[in-house]
Amino acid sequence: MSNLKISIEKPTQENLKNLKVFSWPVWTADASSFDWQYDQKEVCYFLEGEVTVKTPYETVSFGKGDLVTFPKGLSCTWQVRKDVRKHYKFGE
Repeated sequence: MSNLKISIEKPTQENLKNLKVFSWPVWTADASSFDWQYDQKEVCYFLEGEVTVKTPYETVSFGKGDLVTFPKGLSCTWQVRKDVRKHYKFGE
């Protein structure tokens, strides 16, 4: 199911402004590992941290400055390597 791939991009400040990223809630996590299931799409912008996410299809790493999209239906394991602070938005 290649439609369950994680998308990572380096957005411009203009892109972030257009998406209204800085009005989204903030989520934080200390260095840890946990399993997660996405009931809906999530888009998030990383303010701090380093993460590796392993799915049945791929293993990806991202962190500060990355805009990451997780598709609905994805099951994965998060490995938070450096404490995370991110803006996030669920749904379309």
